[in-house]
Amino acid sequence: MKAKVYLVGAGPGDPELLTMKACRILGEAQVVLHDDLVNPEILQLAPVSARIQNVGKRCGHPRIAQEEINSLMVTLANQGLTVVRLKGGDPLLYGRAGEEMEALRGAGIEFEVVPGVTAAFGAAAAARIPLTDRRLASKVMFLTNHLRSEENAPLEPNSISQDTTVVIYMPGSEYGDLAAKLCAAGFDAHTCCLIVSAATTERQQIHAGTLEKLASTPGLPAPALLIVGGVAAYYSSAENPLPKTFLASS
Repeated sequence: MKAKVYLVGAGPGDPELLTMKACRILGEAQVVLHDDLVNPEILQLAPVSARIQNVGKRCGHPRIAQEEINSLMVTLANQGLTVVRLKGGDPLLYGRAGEEMEALRGAGIEFEVVPGVTAAFGAAAAARIPLTDRRLASKVMFLTNHLRSEENAPLEPNSISQDTTVVIYMPGSEYGDLAAKLCAAGFDAHTCCLIVSAATTERQQIHAGTLEKLASTPGLPAPALLIVGGVAAYYSSAENPLPKTFLASS
């Protein structure tokens, strides 16, 4: 049997947002190595006979080193098994796919990448806001608030223009510090922002505010991300009605 590893995007959470290809490959898997935050409903698409193993790395849970995951994929593939490495969102965006592809290439293992809906798109759709708008935002910037060393990711002073939508993955809970860095990077303190937790799932929470009020916002559970920019003003709810003058003034 020819070995093969699939790096598959599980999307932001809603099983219906999986691609048809992801569903098919999961249904053929012999082994599924999944991230900690992958929706359990998605795992049910794998055959009953498949080996399902959580290899996620999440605060408060036992950690498995990336090198161990790489070695496990190679070992299983060399046993002739069809291995699905199932990642939240899209494998190619903050999913360490680069390291895993390098390990598979080095071991001579055939692999394929199956894209998924990344969390930024799922969160924006759930909040019913655009990430770009010709009147407000011509650029989108994806950032993560954590580097490999687990330190907060830097934001250079005056590096962001007002016509940019910034989406920060894994914002952590120190919102005040992050807001200060975003303001130093170029945003006005009154810039609108959204924290979206568990986007597209039944546990979804959305908190709207501005950068100046972000420090007083309670931390929302992972997976969460922060969307900052003029487009965030499009978000409306019973608690956060859209200003009547917004569309006219923008």
